[in-house]
Amino acid sequence: MDVSLGIDKSRKLFDRKSLFLMGGVTIGYLLLSFLLIGFKPEQLFLMSVLNICYFSSQVSRRFITGFSIFIVYWVIFDYMKAFPNYRYAPVHIESLYQLERSMFGIHTGGKVLTPNEYWLVQQNSFLDVITGFFYLTWIPVPLGFAAYLFFKDKKQFVYFSCTFLLVNLIGFVIYYVCPAAPPWYVQQYGFQFNAATPGNTAGLGRFDAFFHVHIFQSLYAKSSNVFAAIPSLHSAYPLIVFYYGLKNRLGKINILFGVIMAGIWFAAVYNSHHYVLDVVAGVCCALAGTWLFRRIVQRENMVTKFVQKIINII
Repeated sequence: MDVSLGIDKSRKLFDRKSLFLMGGVTIGYLLLSFLLIGFKPEQLFLMSVLNICYFSSQVSRRFITGFSIFIVYWVIFDYMKAFPNYRYAPVHIESLYQLERSMFGIHTGGKVLTPNEYWLVQQNSFLDVITGFFYLTWIPVPLGFAAYLFFKDKKQFVYFSCTFLLVNLIGFVIYYVCPAAPPWYVQQYGFQFNAATPGNTAGLGRFDAFFHVHIFQSLYAKSSNVFAAIPSLHSAYPLIVFYYGLKNRLGKINILFGVIMAGIWFAAVYNSHHYVLDVVAGVCCALAGTWLFRRIVQRENMVTKFVQKIINII
């Protein structure tokens, strides 16, 4: 029996404390979500999954408790819709474009093109498809890797999950300090700021068109913020996975993680969702978050004890 943080793994699934806890979380989340961003069907879906897992078995309860770190990330990301970053700082549009052009510009046909503009001219169906598949992995790969760690090594699971959350929080702060327009915005709207700009699939729309599907269209229609191009957290996630894959000595699977990482970085630029500068910033964000979490765990005894309590719970 483990009673860390007052949680007993052997108690009944439907005791009063559990019912009040999940009832409060469910009602509180749905009410706050309605007030901030309005009602959305996916909110009910999230709470349904949370409650089903929490009350199905002790194993599923520990699993969803561990994955609550990722749920916290998603809720924060979703709530950013209520607080658009362009309200708090000027959006970088032309300045970022010109910096990208000066640092990574490609000379061709007497012109200097950004890498995004170059690949816009050089696009082909093979790259449309392969980069689309790479971009689809940015959610399943981190979550799948986390699930693997959950069952193999609880300590590494908690370390990976906390690092993932910390990297995102660093990225979110930068979103508000330095709002930035993505390349596709400049391609479609120029350098004038338009707060009402909706999310856009950009080059990923060609993947949807090739397979006659609406995968990316549905994803980017729910984008929390158009002006959150830097850092590219899409580029940060595979690096976190790759780091922990190496740390856990997963052998040949790390080659796959490395390929996915490089593929996502290229896809972000090829499909005009990010500048090379955004990708570099995402990589730096991942490195900084990983380093910072390691330092905190090594130096702060209170944090180490808290992490150990989480491990005991799950």
